[in-house]
Amino acid sequence: MVITYGGKILLALLTLGIGLWLIGRLIKVLKKVFEIRAYERTLQKFLLQVISVLLKVLLLISVVSMVGVQVTSFIALLGAAGIAFGMALSGTLQNFAGGVMLLILKPFKVGDYIEAQGYAGTVTEVQIFHTVLHTPDKKTIIIPNGPLSNGAAVNFSTSPVRRVDITFGIGYGDNIDKARQLIMDILTSDQRVLEDPAPFTGVVSLGDSSVNIVTRAWVNGGDYWDVYFYLNEKVKKTFDENGVSIPFPQRDVHIYQTKA
Repeated sequence: MVITYGGKILLALLTLGIGLWLIGRLIKVLKKVFEIRAYERTLQKFLLQVISVLLKVLLLISVVSMVGVQVTSFIALLGAAGIAFGMALSGTLQNFAGGVMLLILKPFKVGDYIEAQGYAGTVTEVQIFHTVLHTPDKKTIIIPNGPLSNGAAVNFSTSPVRRVDITFGIGYGDNIDKARQLIMDILTSDQRVLEDPAPFTGVVSLGDSSVNIVTRAWVNGGDYWDVYFYLNEKVKKTFDENGVSIPFPQRDVHIYQTKA
């Protein structure tokens, strides 16, 4: 037995030692690559662990087969178990794959304000299986990464500036030039409104009850909501002071009376 198996066992142990050393070196190299590419720490740790386990399983199978043990049945059993495991956790695996894609491609990062899957909020965590949002009213929203990575998402923090779009309606009897000038005076007097790109006002449509004037002003991202609420209130007060009406929906009713 020593003559028959001794050489195989020594060769298998030598292969095991060299294989473990090579796997360790490879993991260190991959860790440096992930750090250079600025992968998230959560993703780095998870990927390194998965790669390490897979390589060690392959090495163990190779070493066992060198000794003379038949591993065909064992490999088939592992394959069947893997299929069953994948089918049982198909939703979880989809979220995992989505999390990996989000952490690698980085369509958004922690601190960004996004809108996705019918929710909007600030990203506080991007985990392997889910992403956590905090809304302005202090709600915590947990979105699975599967649908999040496959669906549309709006990132409001990509650019440092945002455009405030508001439409004001005035009566058909009011002076359009006067109303536009009043709005422009408000925009130019507000230091939060950027000069480049310049603010803009113009008639966007002729509604059923009003002439609609669109207002567009570029501001820094952090000033968006303050400017939005301020403009709505300030324009209303300014229109009232200068005799410009903001009409409510109106309907003309004609009554016809016929003799019997």
